[in-house]
Amino acid sequence: MVKFLSVFVLSICFLSLEAQFPGAGGARGSAGGAQNTNIGHFYGKIVDSKTNKGVEGVTVQIRGNKFDTATKKLKEVALGTLITKSNGDFSFEGLSLFGNFKLKLTALNYKPVEQTINFGIKFPQGGGAASNGGGNFQQMLGMADKDLGNIKMEEDAANLANVTVTASSKPQFELGIDRKIFNVDKNLVGAGQTATELMRNIPALNVDIDGNVTLRNAAPTIFIDGRPTTITLDQIPADVIDKVELITNPSAKYDASGGNAGILNIVLKKNKKAGYNGGLRAGIDSRAMLNGGGDLNVRQGKLNVTVSGNYNQRKSISQNLTDRNNFLSTPSNIYNTQDGKNTGSFAFFRGGIDYFVDNRNTFSIAGNYVRGEFKNDQTQIVDSTIKGTKTSYTNINTHSSSIFENLGTQFSYKHNFAKNGHNLSADYNYNNSQNSNNSDIGSYTYNLDGTSKQSPLLQKGIGSGTTINHTAQIDYENPLSDDSKFEAGTRAAIRDFNNVLDQYRYNSATNQYVQVPLISSRYKFNDQVYAAYSTYSFKVKNWSYQLGLRVESSNYTGTLLNSKGADSATFKVDFPLSLFPSAFVTYKINPKQDFQINYSRRVNRPNFFQLMPFPDYSDPQNINIGNANLKPEFTQSFEMSWNNAYKPGANFLVTAFFKYSNNLITRYVYRDKNALVPGDSAFFSTYINANDAYTYGLELTNKFSPVKWWENTINVNLFNSKINASVPGQSNLTQEQLSWFLKFNNTFKIVKGLSVQLSGDYQAKTVLPPSSGGGGRGGGFGGGGMMFGGGPQSGAQGYNLPRFGVDFAIRKEFTWKNGQSGNITLSINDIFRSQVFEQYSESSFFNQVTQRRRDPQVIRLNFSYRFGKFDLNLFKRKNTKADQGGGLDMMQQ
Repeated sequence: MVKFLSVFVLSICFLSLEAQFPGAGGARGSAGGAQNTNIGHFYGKIVDSKTNKGVEGVTVQIRGNKFDTATKKLKEVALGTLITKSNGDFSFEGLSLFGNFKLKLTALNYKPVEQTINFGIKFPQGGGAASNGGGNFQQMLGMADKDLGNIKMEEDAANLANVTVTASSKPQFELGIDRKIFNVDKNLVGAGQTATELMRNIPALNVDIDGNVTLRNAAPTIFIDGRPTTITLDQIPADVIDKVELITNPSAKYDASGGNAGILNIVLKKNKKAGYNGGLRAGIDSRAMLNGGGDLNVRQGKLNVTVSGNYNQRKSISQNLTDRNNFLSTPSNIYNTQDGKNTGSFAFFRGGIDYFVDNRNTFSIAGNYVRGEFKNDQTQIVDSTIKGTKTSYTNINTHSSSIFENLGTQFSYKHNFAKNGHNLSADYNYNNSQNSNNSDIGSYTYNLDGTSKQSPLLQKGIGSGTTINHTAQIDYENPLSDDSKFEAGTRAAIRDFNNVLDQYRYNSATNQYVQVPLISSRYKFNDQVYAAYSTYSFKVKNWSYQLGLRVESSNYTGTLLNSKGADSATFKVDFPLSLFPSAFVTYKINPKQDFQINYSRRVNRPNFFQLMPFPDYSDPQNINIGNANLKPEFTQSFEMSWNNAYKPGANFLVTAFFKYSNNLITRYVYRDKNALVPGDSAFFSTYINANDAYTYGLELTNKFSPVKWWENTINVNLFNSKINASVPGQSNLTQEQLSWFLKFNNTFKIVKGLSVQLSGDYQAKTVLPPSSGGGGRGGGFGGGGMMFGGGPQSGAQGYNLPRFGVDFAIRKEFTWKNGQSGNITLSINDIFRSQVFEQYSESSFFNQVTQRRRDPQVIRLNFSYRFGKFDLNLFKRKNTKADQGGGLDMMQQ
């Protein structure tokens, strides 16, 4: 911790010194005596050439000459940039009264406009403006405000490929140099739900029945607004999400951890439009569960304030079936049916303040708080069969409750240097996640005639946990020229994890619950990762290059605690310093086509449960023991992409990928004596480094509009995973499965303001996912790594069977004369009740088939209302030209 604080304090000191010396130049300050003539003001209005109405979202840039101290010559530079609001107005102040300027206008679906403008004032002879007579100076002041009038822009038919057919002004699907961007703020199916349901509509992502997300058959790292988080997807309301970014092959700028999976970055809604605006939301589903929320944004002068809140009630109903054959000395069969109901609610609050000190410096603080409480009731019937004859049945009743809280804060600072794009930023993130849970389990075993076979087994569990993350990061960006850029940064991440689970069994003799130490667990761990990176980007004709290198050092300390919370056993692992290069090469074939090749090296470090060299008896039938000698798993990742905007309204993206992993962290299962039950045996699960693993595949995404009112996005993924492992006491094992899945999303604009969305997915037979990373316990004890040898965990050798599902939604949008708007959305998921998750797994000890279904055909009705005035005069005490204008070097909002 001391190392972390020292690095961060020194970095902040460096940042402060840099901020105090931002460099000379800028639009408001020019050299020499001409500085007092920088009082010029251009303003005007951008209008559509046909309708003569104001055009929103036009990028307006004013350019002029500036003395370059390096070349000792005048150089044309951008003096100011702004984005027009709905009325099309623009304004620039602080300009020199002398010389010519260029005004450049660009907007989506409009032809660019460029004009040469000036104030019509000649530079006075024999001295500066102040040396002239007072009358001449007053005349100059009278000419300093110049109205450029209405500037007309014409529609560009050749650029209609970027137009969407929905009511949104943003396309649903965009491409960046290193990511795919999906704008989901207008997604119909996700209204009133959580991020988990929203991910089901994102191409390339797979979501299982438990809400676990996989990207190319591996679990991605979850980011919120570009930073790691402990919030889970089911704790984020879909209504607060603006867009989802898939970074399939992260560059050196991002954390190297995550193994062969990429990054899923969730960008939350945040508005910086001047004035005030907000919205209200409410909804109900067919199970009488309510949801509601609202947001408000106020931007005036140097402050931007954003607050939002959501409340969601949830009722989840599930049915599960398990049919298992055990190949022990006495063969047996277990047939288990389960019905479950999970009810509860959670609230999500978020707020933030941006303070724009000046055009160069911005301080921001943001925070979010989530709290939820759920109750779960399950009933199970377990039929036991020995040698083909049913011998008994067991009724298991489970009642549990859980409470979770998450508090996250971010403090950030950004300094813009005089040169456009030259900036330095720093932020500190704190995240605290807490949970508590209680469970009561009663198992009642009967003979076939209904009489009790044995005394009931009554169990009680009381657990709690805390995760605290500290992350500090500094990023520096410097465009060395128009065709090159240098970036660098440092990062420190510290995580503290603490967990307690006390297990009790009922003692009929004492009529009390007695703690069972062997199946109880108390532990904590601390991991620290320190990193630095740099990237260099440059362009040569139609070729663009980005080269990067990241250096990371990490260590891990795990501790078992006794019943009083004191340390009982500790182990520590120091991972060596590692290098992680990355490279991106892009070739622009023509204005409509791009080709890219990229490479990166990543790491998956073992987690606490995979490293802990002590038995964990919390599940008496599946005992876990780690391996402190595990090595990190390294992955070499390659991608090749071709993007073609082949016709207006269409975009075709092809991506081929290949990943090679060595030292793959693999689960190995064996059967041995059970210390809990003398004379009985149990499955023991441990971990080894497998030989290697290959994953390769092809992604095809086609976005097109067959007709003007129909937008269609189809995504097809074909992939193959192969794992080679040497398991102690067994011959070398290989598991391989070629698979594919399909996703489609159709949006139909029936009439003005009425849209219909039909989306669905099909998953072919697929191998159970390989290692999902070292982030946490996941569905089993290690986050779902491959398991060889046997055992009931989901990581056994096997496959998922094919499945498909279709969702439907319809939305009516309203717009009132005062600029306010609203919509009503009706949606239903899994309309054919076809989303049944089936899985087959096997080993030398057993084979097993499971079937699971959750929440089919839930109908939801949601209403949303937007309001606001983007009027700077609304909160003013006085009106000045500086307040009206966008200012110079203004950040694009």
